[in-house]
Amino acid sequence: MAVWIILGIVLLLVVGVIFVYNRLVRNRNRIDAAWSQIDVQLRRRYDLIPNLVETVKGYASHERETFEAVTRARQQAVDASGIPDQAQAENMLTQTLRQLFAVAEAYPQLQADENFRALQEELTGTEGRIAFSRQFYNEQVLAYDNARETFPTNIIAGAFNFEPKPYFEAETASREPVKVDFGSAPNVDLSGEQPGEAGSKPPPTQ
Repeated sequence: MAVWIILGIVLLLVVGVIFVYNRLVRNRNRIDAAWSQIDVQLRRRYDLIPNLVETVKGYASHERETFEAVTRARQQAVDASGIPDQAQAENMLTQTLRQLFAVAEAYPQLQADENFRALQEELTGTEGRIAFSRQFYNEQVLAYDNARETFPTNIIAGAFNFEPKPYFEAETASREPVKVDFGSAPNVDLSGEQPGEAGSKPPPTQ
């Protein structure tokens, strides 16, 4: 009888370990799946930006510094390695896009351009999906961390080397999608300004 009791306890322990291990694996896989959704939206964003820059350049070709800043930020985001570096690069890219939209606000003809408005709308939708995917990813990381750090799961996590996963953090100024005004074009008086003056004003406060 004592032998059967011991065997029963051992069996329960083995089943418990298997259950906890599988739970950790499922949580880790959810994080990977959530990141893949972010990556899809980021690639879509990267594809839109060159066309957006070229469209703005057609109306404000003298704003070379802004265009170069956006292009550099985009390339840094494409080349980023690891989630923390990716988050930092994406935050920088968002800031340069805000500068690009600030330039565009000074050109009513550009605001009325159908191609420009379509690109803005598509980019804004992509920004919203990125924000949603970022939140979902971070929620999965939190659930994984809670499971990994809670007793007795933490024993299994340590034994099988379940490493922590990084959050995809946004800086305070970059937590919201890039906002685009599809209302009437801004009332900008360019009669007494040089072309470079109209497009070089600082981006609006978000």
